[in-house]
Order: sequence, then structure tokens, then C-alpha cells
Amino acid sequence: MNTVESSTQNINQNNFPPTNVIAEESVSVENTVDLDELTFKLGLWLSGLESFLNLRSSTLAEENPTSSDWSKEFRLTHSVLLMCSKLTLDLAKCIKSENGEATEDDEIEILDNLELNKNTSKFSFDEILELAHALKESVLLSEGLLRAAPLNFNEWRAWSNSLADHLKSVDALDKLIKFAEQEGENYLPKALKELLEKDGVPSELVADLKLVLPYFAKILKWLSVVGKMLKNDEPLKTTLLLFARVNEQMQEMMSYINNRLLRFQDEENALFGSLDGAAYTASIELRKVYNQELKGLAEVRPTPLIYAKIETAYSLLNDSLQLTLVNFAQLLDHSVEATDIFPNLQTKEEQSLELRENMWNMLQSVKDAEQSPEKYSLESLHDKLVTFRDQNLYYLFYKDMETVDRFIQEVLITKENKDLVPILHRFGAYLETLLGQVNMRAVLSNHPFAPLQKEAHEMFV
Repeated sequence: MNTVESSTQNINQNNFPPTNVIAEESVSVENTVDLDELTFKLGLWLSGLESFLNLRSSTLAEENPTSSDWSKEFRLTHSVLLMCSKLTLDLAKCIKSENGEATEDDEIEILDNLELNKNTSKFSFDEILELAHALKESVLLSEGLLRAAPLNFNEWRAWSNSLADHLKSVDALDKLIKFAEQEGENYLPKALKELLEKDGVPSELVADLKLVLPYFAKILKWLSVVGKMLKNDEPLKTTLLLFARVNEQMQEMMSYINNRLLRFQDEENALFGSLDGAAYTASIELRKVYNQELKGLAEVRPTPLIYAKIETAYSLLNDSLQLTLVNFAQLLDHSVEATDIFPNLQTKEEQSLELRENMWNMLQSVKDAEQSPEKYSLESLHDKLVTFRDQNLYYLFYKDMETVDRFIQEVLITKENKDLVPILHRFGAYLETLLGQVNMRAVLSNHPFAPLQKEAHEMFV
């Protein structure tokens, strides 16, 4: 994988992007820049920074935080401070460009000259400049603290509390975050919006859904940014801040749903069941993501492992929320299919069906070869393994791809049966477990697989 993270050997080689990398990735200020998009992006990262500073000590840390070096958390917040500082300057230059042509010296002028038009954006220049100064001061302080590394938990707690209070005192912070969240609440699929406006749908159902759906839309909007970063092979450590915000958003969503359920008069109502299921599913996925995939990830250094864990966390939350929205859509119209709401699920569904079928066939071949290595054609086994590797390997999560590929390579290069049988045994055991995980994919919930419906002790006999 040609990740950007592999090239960001910066402070103490901890996979945090240096200043020049962030500068290159920041939004360029051109006449075509969408002010709302730039404002949203700034509000999004500020929201993540705010949540990370509030939650870092309990949500994503190792079990014994006082015994570890917290320099990586300092570097992580430092990277996002640099990013937000650059975005703030870009936003200010965009606002100025609406009143006159921007120059190469705008960044200096913005910090030094306060006599600028104050009515060209949703935010005044005074507000944007106040934020720019606050971020600049925070960056300078952060750089000084990093020179004192290693840093302990108490130093991190003092710094995070101080930074949170400092940023909270800036008026633009809450306004930018609120703007981003309002944009996120509109991030519903077009087909679902149309169903809400469709004639003949019970008004009580629509009224309830219009109160609930914005919570889901906002979370999906935050996750969409993570998805783009995965797709574009960008540095991923900073997404921990977005996941910190997503955690807060999901807790808020579950709290609202649970309070709504307490006031529900008819527990037999279809919406009651859907809301109850949504809250329960969200709680399960949260535990998987924050207790397994993201716990202690700030301390992880290998780029492939970072990518694998972020990809898994993103997929678990995103797929679960998408299918919950599909369930809500089917309350409005029973004929709706998941792919009508999220067309991308069609590809995921097709790939998962093909993956499951071919993985099952490969498992049978591996077990047959293990049981009768003298009789089973190794050439046939090799052909099946190579075909799976070339056609289906990339349908797996990244964390599983490497393991499956390594097993396949071991089988291909092993010539002696006495050496091959133990490898096939371990490979078969791994495939059994992996196949069970693939079969639990949300997109396969309506596609039961007959061989996997047997009792566990009969399944692989």
C-alpha cells in the first residue's frame, strides 16, 4: 500500500504529518473555492479537536494512561492545530478575495491588518482573525512543549485542559462547529428525503423520523470524511479526532432515542422496534470500535496496522448506520431496497456474496488437501488459491488481506507434504473464523448461506 503515512517520518518518526505535508494537503485558495465547504471543513476539525481534548483520557487511551509517554497525543493535536490554522487563513483569504484580488502576501496581511470588510461571510473578520491568533499561539506553545518530550499523563491533562479553555474563549469556535453540524444534519440520501415528503405516509411517523434522522446524517457526514481519507491514502492518525467526535455524536443519538422510547405509548409500533434496534446496534458497534479497534491507536506506529484499524472502525460504523437508515426508509415504503437509498451498497453486496461463496470453496479445497495430500492435486489447489488471491482478496478488510495472502504464499512455495499439512491446517482454521466474520456483514443479512446455517460442530465436517 502506497500510503502517505509511510513518507511522513517526522518528529520521532511517529506517523504524524509535518507542517509542510499539512500545508500541501490544505485547501488551496482559489476563486473556485466553496466558502461553505471550507467553513464546514474547519468546523469539522475543530469539533474533533474539542472532543479529543475532552475525551482522550478515557475513550481512546490505553488501560493504564499514567505509565505511558503522551508525546504522541501532543503531536497529534499539534498536527490538527496546524491544519486548522491553515484552514482559518484560507477562509480569511477567501473572504477577502470576494472584495478584491488576493495576493501572495495575504496570509501576513490577515494576521497584521484588522481593517477588512466584516460582512462578506457568515463570520466576521474579527471572529476569524481572533481564531487565527488563538490557533497561532497554540501552535507555538505546542511546539515548545514537544521539545520537552517525553511527556507524561499529568502534563497532557494540563495541556489539554488549557488548550480547550483557550479555544473555548474564541467566539468563532462554537459558531463554526455549529455550522458544520447543521451541514451534517442535511447529509441524508436524496431518496430518503423524497420518501419523507411522499404523499400517503403517516404524518406521525414522518414527524418522529425528522427528529431522529438528523443525528444519523451528522454522524455519516463525519464518517464520510474518514472514508475519503482512506480512499485517498492520506495520513490517518488525525482521524482519531473525528472518531472522538463521532463517539460523542453517537452517545447523543442513543440518549435521544432512549428518551424517546420511554415516552412511546405503543411498544408494538414498528417505529418503536426500529428505534430500539437502532440504539442497541449502535451500542454494540461502539464497543467494537472504541474498545477494540481504536483503543490505544495513538501509540501504534506501523502504517499498515493504522490503516487496517481505521478502515475496520469506519466500515463497522458506516455500514451499520446506513442499514439503520434503510430500515427507517422501509417503514415509509415497504418496497424500498437498500440499494435505492445507498446505491454503493449494491457493489458491497455483490462483492460480499462472491467473496463468501469463493472463500467457502477455497476452504473446502484446503481441508481436502490437508486430509489427503497424496491424492489431492496440488496444482489444482494452487490454481484455486491464486484465483482467489487475484479476484477476491481485495474484498476483505485490509487487516485480513495480509494474513490470507501470507498463507497462500506459504502454500505455493511449500513442496513437501510433511511441511504442507500443518500450514493447510492453520490456514483452514483461520479461514473458518474469517468466513464466519464475512457472513456477519450487514449487507449479507438478507442472504443466508446454507452451509453456515448448521450447528457449529457440524459446519465444517
